Amino acid sequence: MSASPTYDSAQLAACATAIADAAREFAALGWTPATSSNFSMRLDDAHVAITVSGRDKGRLGADDIMVVDMQDRPVGTDLRPSAETALHTQIYRRFPDTRAVLHTHSRTQSVASRLFGKEGRVRLQGWELQKAISGHTSHESTLDIPVFPNTQHMPELTARIDAWLDTGRPLHAYLIDGHGLYAWGRSMDEARRHLEALEFLLGCELDLRRLSS
Repeated sequence: MSASPTYDSAQLAACATAIADAAREFAALGWTPATSSNFSMRLDDAHVAITVSGRDKGRLGADDIMVVDMQDRPVGTDLRPSAETALHTQIYRRFPDTRAVLHTHSRTQSVASRLFGKEGRVRLQGWELQKAISGHTSHESTLDIPVFPNTQHMPELTARIDAWLDTGRPLHAYLIDGHGLYAWGRSMDEARRHLEALEFLLGCELDLRRLSS
């Protein structure tokens, strides 16, 4: 535990409120069953506000949000952060303009991750709602959402994500096989928009597979 926190406490309070508000909405939609899912926001270049491990995401309060540094270490607390903290800090390091990271476990996301796991990606083409993803201005674009194999060993998973990025391929979100979806944005509002759009688009892809079988 860090002996002397150096982050802005007012900024932490604002981020905690934003995280709790989003988490309650996602819980009401059934996207955070049991104590699954985790959410975070960047406080500054060195600190992240993130959900404490094992908390009911539909009932988050200020005490359910903690601070970690960019090396995944708790700051100013003995609480334990999400087991997937390294996935959050990786996104903040690789995308410096990212301000919020959202990870949910909806039924649609979980099923899609298994169905497309062998292909290693979900290729989205021709959907008007692709324009909800920043950087995509036409339904004629192609949006690949990679599906990474699940593992409890975070260094292995972060290495796979780094390998994808190091090829120069764009990364707007990703699925973990049998797990759920990670999405992010330059603000909480943008991250929520990305998450909601991808939830819809994945559902459309599942419907197409079902109807064509």
